[in-house]
Amino acid sequence: MSVFQVSKGVRKERVFKMATMSALAFLTLFFITILLAMVAYTDGDTMISTLISEEVLFAIKLSLITATIATIISIVVAIPVAYAISKTEFPGKDIVDTLLDLPIVISPIALGAALLVFFNTPPGRGIENHIMRFVFEVPGIVLAQFTVISALAVRLLKSTFDGIDTRYEQVGRTLGCSKLRVFFRVTLPLARNGVIASCILTWAKAMGEFGATVTLVGATPFKTETLPIAIFLSLATANVEKAVAVIFVLIIIAAVALLAIRRITGRRYPI
Repeated sequence: MSVFQVSKGVRKERVFKMATMSALAFLTLFFITILLAMVAYTDGDTMISTLISEEVLFAIKLSLITATIATIISIVVAIPVAYAISKTEFPGKDIVDTLLDLPIVISPIALGAALLVFFNTPPGRGIENHIMRFVFEVPGIVLAQFTVISALAVRLLKSTFDGIDTRYEQVGRTLGCSKLRVFFRVTLPLARNGVIASCILTWAKAMGEFGATVTLVGATPFKTETLPIAIFLSLATANVEKAVAVIFVLIIIAAVALLAIRRITGRRYPI
C-alpha cells in the first residue's frame, strides 16, 4: 500500500470522525439549549413556591402512587410473559410477539381511546357498574399507565431472558429440580439486574404517561391530576412558570432513573 493511499485513508477516517462528533455535538447542544431556556424563564423563588404548592404536591403524590402500582402489576405480569416469549416455541409466536409490541408503537392517546371504547361495551359497563370504576376515576390512571408500560416491561425482560444461557437451566434440571424451581432458583437470580432495571425504566415511563391517562380519566385538578396532566392544565391556563416547575420534576425523576439503571447494569441501557 502506497503512502498516498494511507494518507487518503487517514483523511477519510478524520472526516468520518468529524461528521459523527458534529452530529453528537449538535444534538447535545440542542437539548442543553432547551433546558437552559426553561431555567432562564423562571427564577428560583417562583419555582420553589410552585413546587410546594398544594396542587403540585398532590400531583406528585398521585403520580408516585399510581406509577408504583402500575409498575408492580406490569412487572408481575411481564416476567412470566417475557419468559414464555423468550424460552418457549408455540404456534403463532410471531403474531403474539408482534401483538405485545403494539402498545410501544401505537399512540398513547389511541390506547386511551380504545380503553374508553371498551368501557362503553357491555363487558366494560359490567366492570364499571359491578367491580370497579375506571373512567374518570383514579383506578383508570393505573389502568392507562399499565396499558402503556406493560409492553415495554415485556420487551425489556425478554431481552434479559434472551441473554441467559439455557445451559444453566439444563444443569438445574439434571440435578433433579423442577422447571418451576429452576426458574426461581436459577433464572430469576441471573436476571436480577435486568428485572431491577426494567422496574426502574417502566416506573419512570409511567410517571411521564399522559396520552392514555388524559383520554380515559380526563384532567380534573385534585382528582386525576398527575404530573403530566398538571403540565397540561398549567399550559391551558397560561401558567407557564408552573408548567416549567413540573417539567423539572419529571426531568429530575427521569435523570435519576437513568443514572440508577446505568449504575445497576454498568451500561446505559438495560438491554
